[in-house]
Amino acid sequence: MREIDFLHSFFFLAIRMNFLAHIYLSGKSEGVIVGNFIGDAIKGNGYNNYPEDIKSGILLHRKIDYYTDSHIIVNKSKNKLRDHYGKHAGIVTDIFYDHFLAINWHKYSNENLSDFIRNAYEILMSYNNILPEEVIRYLPYMILNDWLGSYIHIESIKIVLNGMSRRTSLPDNTNSAVDILKKHYDEFNNEFNTFFNEIISYVNNELS
Repeated sequence: MREIDFLHSFFFLAIRMNFLAHIYLSGKSEGVIVGNFIGDAIKGNGYNNYPEDIKSGILLHRKIDYYTDSHIIVNKSKNKLRDHYGKHAGIVTDIFYDHFLAINWHKYSNENLSDFIRNAYEILMSYNNILPEEVIRYLPYMILNDWLGSYIHIESIKIVLNGMSRRTSLPDNTNSAVDILKKHYDEFNNEFNTFFNEIISYVNNELS
């Protein structure tokens, strides 16, 4: 797990952690999927350097982030973590929410999760020639270590948080985070599902 530990740490300040949710919310357009995936790496009006479908994905990524950050239910999840993570509670919540998306996958898709993830990796690699340099650097490690599929396991969440706390400003409270997750597991799960149904409706309106 050395690669996943290092890469998550190195790009901690540049990317959000809920990759699976962003890709799922992109729909079927490959360009939108790619744009949504690279959204955090594109600053300012840099989206204008990309084709329209990828540009749409980048802008969708920003709308999803804004909607998520300002959502009352997401803030309820964050509040369970604020005593231990302060301003970084959102990062941990992102990771938890990808976990709950993975375990609730059958509620949101008729496609097998492993097949969805494999197809997503193939799409991202096929656009490798136009990806930002930082994404090109971490994408092979992401695929090698199956970042999209790894958060289904609580042990993988623990490994990622440990690695981030060693190399970034993320507080070293991994054990507390895992304890909170386990203690409030059903609450997190219910909050995620309520929020995710709402953001699906929001994104469908945006895409249409």
